[in-house]
Amino acid sequence: MRALITAAEWTLGAETGEGAPSGIHSAECLICGAQAQPTDDERLPVEIWALKHTGLNPTHRQFKAVAETFWRVTPAHGNPYARQGTGQGAPSAR
Repeated sequence: MRALITAAEWTLGAETGEGAPSGIHSAECLICGAQAQPTDDERLPVEIWALKHTGLNPTHRQFKAVAETFWRVTPAHGNPYARQGTGQGAPSAR
């Protein structure tokens, strides 16, 4: 027996699972391509790197800042996938 889900509600939010960072931050100098070491959760070390890089290379004043965040999609109340707790796999066809 097969089940057909014609409409199901989902929610999108930040990934808050164990070990998941709120964000990963990095930067790249647009003049020479030097890159800051990526950091979890805090952008201050990357900002300091950019300022120090410009201090050592006064003509290097442009950077590409990169911030990665992580999302999770979960089934909303009433969605058949919500019965399975993790939202993985197909709902049962009962």
